Amino acid sequence: QVQMVESGGDSVQAGGSLRLSCAASGYTSGTYFNRVCMGWFRQAPGKEREGVATIYSAGGRTYYADSVKGRFTISQDNTKTTLYLQMNSLKSEDSAMYYCAAGAPSYICFGVPDKTAFRYWGQGTQVTVSS
Repeated sequence: QVQMVESGGDSVQAGGSLRLSCAASGYTSGTYFNRVCMGWFRQAPGKEREGVATIYSAGGRTYYADSVKGRFTISQDNTKTTLYLQMNSLKSEDSAMYYCAAGAPSYICFGVPDKTAFRYWGQGTQVTVSS
């Protein structure tokens, strides 16, 4: 059973930075997380869950929502089992519950991510940005 555990959420002032982490475990194949699309989503109260950034390591591919381009960076550690989201120049509109996800086919990482394609989800970590 794959488990995804996020951490790093916090309350910060606008203009500040945070780094979210997501530890993935439970898959016996060491290359699994290198071969699937992984990503970060966020959901603010009353809004749909939206894709923020995705990464497909085997293809060297990343995607960013327009709202975070130039401010957020998605990455993985060398084992590909820890996913990061570096968030800089945070704005109040970035406030949301952030979720990591994995297990989508690689092609999902080639455009706006379809959240229904991801098999595994974390429980979420709260980011609050005050202006």
